[in-house]
Amino acid sequence: MDVKNLVAIDMHTHAEVSSRVSDDPLWQAMQEASAEYFKNDEPRPTITEVAAYYRERKMACVIFPVDMESATGLARVPNEEVAEVAAENADVLIPFASIDPAKGKMGAREARRLIEHFGVRGFKFHPSMQEFYPNDRMAYELYGVIAEAGLPAVFHTGHSGIGTGMRGGGGVRLKYSNPMYLDDVAVDFPDMPIIMAHPSFPWQDEALSVCLHKPQVYIDLSGWSPKYFPASLVQYANTLLKHKVLFGSDYPLITPDRWLADFEQIAIKPEVRVLILKENAIKLLGLAV
Repeated sequence: MDVKNLVAIDMHTHAEVSSRVSDDPLWQAMQEASAEYFKNDEPRPTITEVAAYYRERKMACVIFPVDMESATGLARVPNEEVAEVAAENADVLIPFASIDPAKGKMGAREARRLIEHFGVRGFKFHPSMQEFYPNDRMAYELYGVIAEAGLPAVFHTGHSGIGTGMRGGGGVRLKYSNPMYLDDVAVDFPDMPIIMAHPSFPWQDEALSVCLHKPQVYIDLSGWSPKYFPASLVQYANTLLKHKVLFGSDYPLITPDRWLADFEQIAIKPEVRVLILKENAIKLLGLAV
């Protein structure tokens, strides 16, 4: 990966379409509601198409599936497929895996296998979709494998666009994604980098506090147009947290084109922009410069 010539590194993109297994029809209603919420009716890309999209823009991206099989019964995009297609497109794709914490010891074994044999570079959790509190001890054996490898874990925090507007919110419970639960995880796994995904509405101050207090905690800015960022988030991104805030789009739900255009319009200092868009990610991911 030629990081010097990259425009940006997007820390938050989704592998939603598999080229190996059929799309789960149970997911269709959620997808339609999400498209309406995010005002995005573009076709969902395959992983290879994601690579081409980012290559065209001279960007790289972290890409991951979301394993929520235990709570929802929805089949995931295979972690192995994400890792293998990323290896074929290593100039632009950085593979993260996702394992439902409810899978317990078997999930921990899978994580070790994915790290050792498939070269995954981190892990994605979505507490509201996986129906677990991040500090639930059932997840700790899985965290232990991730921490032992020194890899980052990204956690959805705050409001969920998935399920918004659906009857009963599509069964999605927001309570699991309060970022304060990650404070316990940061204490118990001090060597595992933690990325709190999204502006954490309605718990933004909690997220800022945890990020400020715990050295290994970061915030990615995905899932929201920057024009809607809370003033406190912009303030801390410009100052005390300038080395701990990361560009993320939430593609394909939000395109990097839209995100970056809106980012240009907010009051981020020029010297901080380059940190958010690329430099902080290079350091966190240990990418060669």
